[in-house]
Amino acid sequence: MSERTVPAVFSKLEKIKPLYDWTYKILMFVCKILLIGDILITVWSVAGRYIPFINDPHWSEEIILTLMVYMTVLSASLSIRRMAHIRMTAFDKYLPKKALKCLDLLADFAVLALGVCLVVYGIRFCNSPLSLRGRYASLPGLSKFWQYLPVPVAGVSMIIFEIEQIFRHLEAFWLPETKEKEAV
Repeated sequence: MSERTVPAVFSKLEKIKPLYDWTYKILMFVCKILLIGDILITVWSVAGRYIPFINDPHWSEEIILTLMVYMTVLSASLSIRRMAHIRMTAFDKYLPKKALKCLDLLADFAVLALGVCLVVYGIRFCNSPLSLRGRYASLPGLSKFWQYLPVPVAGVSMIIFEIEQIFRHLEAFWLPETKEKEAV
């Protein structure tokens, strides 16, 4: 049986891998900044409750929760790239390799569909009157739009990293077994 060659599209897609690396690094940096902001505001708020000369900011709880939502959804999309998301692997050792590859692709398309839904419905909700006219209780000058914006942002980042995973799994159909084990 002759060894199948990898289609040219995969070698061309390999050239844009630095773009995925760059996007991953930027999102990771943003998540780190959000975590630092979350920790600093939390410390300030707790210190303000117990130390008399430090003022407890009235807006801290809502901002902490908003930063946490941003951090959570962005880090979830980062886990897609590292293949660190939750998945069922109990039957992987019992399934044929081709079936496993097909199931991985099916899961990839399901997550891609979820990303598209997050973008479409997230944008729709961000532009709704509830989002645009709603205000934070402790910061009346800040629109609720910022609280709902992480939904479409997460959808876009999920789509970006899921497309990469789909091409990785499609490429695995053409890779010889030895190369496939090296790639993992």
